[in-house]
Amino acid sequence: MKKITAFALLLLFALSFSACEKDDICDANTSTTPRLIIDFYDITNPTLRKNVTNLGIIANGMDTGILFTGVNKIQVPLRLTENSTKYRFILNSGNTNPDLIYTDTLEFNYSRKTVFVSRACGYKTLFDLNNDVALPDPYILNNNPAVTQGIWIQNIAVEKYNLESENETHIIIYF
Repeated sequence: MKKITAFALLLLFALSFSACEKDDICDANTSTTPRLIIDFYDITNPTLRKNVTNLGIIANGMDTGILFTGVNKIQVPLRLTENSTKYRFILNSGNTNPDLIYTDTLEFNYSRKTVFVSRACGYKTLFDLNNDVALPDPYILNNNPAVTQGIWIQNIAVEKYNLESENETHIIIYF
């Protein structure tokens, strides 16, 4: 009888753990949808990074945005549901003198690919900036593909067309 009771308790104990499921927690180190990494460089010395002061970035259709100050690298998200994202880059944003506020509009064109990461993390989107002559340019400055200089942005260079991580620079802006 003791053997049957011990066996029943052991069986009950084993069954109580069979209902447990593995914890589905997405590790913080898991790569997710990357943001566009933009570095700023001095136009007079292209090898020297340059801090940008009071840079306001506002997405198309929005009234408010993000303010960056004293940085030479920023991260901006791209739209997940469209193949382009347009931002206004406003130098000296918030300045009380409107003559010192300079705005350039940048539109980034890309293709998207959705990739399964894991059950816990779900999906992420990878981007490829357009690098094909049959597609729109990877970026358009001030609504004109032929324009290479903006109001304050003097030049733009694409460093990496594939956005797969945030560990590398994708775009360089010279001003």
